Parts: sequence; structure tokens; C-alpha cells
Amino acid sequence: MSDIPLSSPDISDAEIDAVAAVLRSGRLSIGPKQDLFEQQAAARCERSTGVAVSSGTAGLHLVLSALGIGPGDEVITTPFSFIASSNCILMVGATPVFVDICPQSLNLDPRKLEAAISEKTKAVIAVEVFGNPRHLDTIESIARRHEIPLIEDACEGLGGRLNGRPIGSFGRASVFGFYPNKQITTGEGGMIVTDDDRLAEMCRSLRNQGRATNTDAGDRVSTANTGSWLAHDRLGYNYRLSEINAALGCVQLDRLDEMLTQRRRVAHAYTQRLLDHHDLILPCLGDDDPDSSWFVYVVRLAPEYDRAARDRVIAALRRHEIGCSNYFPPIHLQPFYQKQLGFSAGDFPITESISDRTIALPFFNQLDETQIELVCQTLSVMLQRERLLLDDDAA
Repeated sequence: MSDIPLSSPDISDAEIDAVAAVLRSGRLSIGPKQDLFEQQAAARCERSTGVAVSSGTAGLHLVLSALGIGPGDEVITTPFSFIASSNCILMVGATPVFVDICPQSLNLDPRKLEAAISEKTKAVIAVEVFGNPRHLDTIESIARRHEIPLIEDACEGLGGRLNGRPIGSFGRASVFGFYPNKQITTGEGGMIVTDDDRLAEMCRSLRNQGRATNTDAGDRVSTANTGSWLAHDRLGYNYRLSEINAALGCVQLDRLDEMLTQRRRVAHAYTQRLLDHHDLILPCLGDDDPDSSWFVYVVRLAPEYDRAARDRVIAALRRHEIGCSNYFPPIHLQPFYQKQLGFSAGDFPITESISDRTIALPFFNQLDETQIELVCQTLSVMLQRERLLLDDDAA
């Protein structure tokens, strides 16, 4: 365990009390906390309905399944993301089509999107990388013009806004993830939000082993008393979210604005200390923007550095017990994608160049000024060493 971890969840007594109350209730699954969490999440995103699921990955899988996407279909997405945003495409038997990213926002570059659309394109999955929603409105317009469903992978952006619209309000459906390093956590869990009631009902059935649902009673109509608990209308999955997780999520969602403020504080402190480092490119999400939602704080080395230099900096920070990581390795260069789908180095040069130089610094609500100062001072020393090595090589 690092003295300063890469991330840490923010759990208060209110969350502990809420979870304990569920444990005492005897109702541990498919109950009122799930319903409340869905309603709160949908309202926060200005959507009509929510569908709680066991993870963000499960949510993406269900949306693609509910849209009927499968073998022979193509889904456009980004190669610079956590691998789940692409794996969900393979999970339904479709083919991921990658579009390189914008070097400023790190999101899918809308200028390259239309060239990737073909008659086989059945959806676009757009990711708000590190919580940055830039280009989502443009991507939504392109998808609408081509009559292709946009799925918003909002797993890293809960609470943010773009031009007044909340993250989670774009496209046919949006999906959040609530892993412990996210803005809010349910331990494990996710949420689909949408204005499409038919899509939501299909997702509810698919998350619950393909059982029929009732729009008034949610999944709770499927009980042993009605005889429908063992009646399955379609192939489904066990992607339910427990009442324990949902109770945790309800309290965390109530505290979201408070936690976003803390994350902006940490981001601002990093930015102020690192702004003058010419060997670093800082994240472009506005640290003073009241509409921002910080997921992580990822810097990258200047273009003259290579992956080896980045890896040395990460290794040195870890030796000093500072949690850090490379965010993200290119999806198309993951061994499985190269072996099974034929991708290779050079296919998406902007993604590859940026990925080689990224460093995710410790980032969580409780990170204090002393810890931030220690991270920045240690990073500065490592950067000075790398600058000396670079100058020696150039001499």
C-alpha cells in the first residue's frame, strides 16, 4: 500500500448507517433502494428513467444488447479509454471501429468520425475521458444526422455539464460506473439513464435473467408468488445491483456536489503547483470551472519524451510510495486486440503518442495540501533528472 494511494473512496457515517439499515431490513435485493437510486440518478441527468446495474461494463453491454446490435454490425468508439468501452462491443459479437482522438480533449475526434461511418455502423460509443465532455454535442449532432444511436459512456463524468446540459443527457442512453475511484461509488455498480422507456424496460429484463417486467412495479412483479420468477422471456444476465450497493449510492449521490467541490480543490492545487513545468502538459479540463467533474488528474510528459522516460518517472514515484499509473494504454494495442482483431502499432498515432507519456497522479477527495506538495516536489525532481538525461542524449 502506497503512503499516498492513487485513489481512495470518500465514505462517511451516513453511508455506513444506510448500508446497516438495509442489512437490518432483510430486503437485500430488488427493493426500494434500487428504485430510489434510479430515480435520483435519472433526475440528476435530466433523464426520465434509470436502470441500476452491477457495473458500468454491464450497462454498456445491456444497452447494445437492447438495441439489437450483434454479429456483422460495427460500433464506432475511441481507442483511448478503459477497455470496457470496447469490450462491450465484442460481448455482443459486433466489431469495434476505432477513431483517433483529439489531442486537447483526449476524446474521440469528431472531425474523423464521419469518415468512419459505414452502412454497417449501428452505434457510436463516445467516452468522456477523465470526465471531460468536450465534443459530445458535436458527436451527438453527427450521430443524429446519420440516424445512428449515440451511447454516452459517462462512466468518468458524473456531475459535469457541457453548455448547460448535464453529462448523462446525451444520446439515446448514457451509462455510469461507480467503482471506488469514481466521483461516487457503490463499491461495484453502474447506471443506465435514458428517455427511451422501451429501451429501459428491455434493459431491466436483460439485467434480471430475461424475466418480464412491469412498468409500474419494476422488477418486483417477478416474484415466487406470481409464478413469474422462473419465467424468462429472453436470454438475459445477472446484472442486478443489490439493495446494499443502491443504499450506498443514494447517500453518495446526495453528497455529489460536496465531493465535486473537493475534487476541484485538489485539481486546482495540482495545477497551481505544476503550471510552470515546461516538461509537463496539464489536463485541459478547467479546474475552476463549476461545471467540471474531475475523475482523475492525468499529466503527460512533453512530446520530446518517450515511454521509457515516462515509465522511469512512474517507477521513481512509486519508490517514494506515491501511487501513480499510466492512463490509458491504447485499447487497440492490448494483446487480445492485436491477436484477434489485427491491430498494430501506428494505427492510431495520436492515441499512441499521448498514451506513451501519461501519468495519473494521486487524486481523491481527502488529499490534503501537504500530500499534494509532496507529490509535486517529488515529480519535479524526477522531471529534472529526465531533462538532464534528454539533454545528454541530444549533446
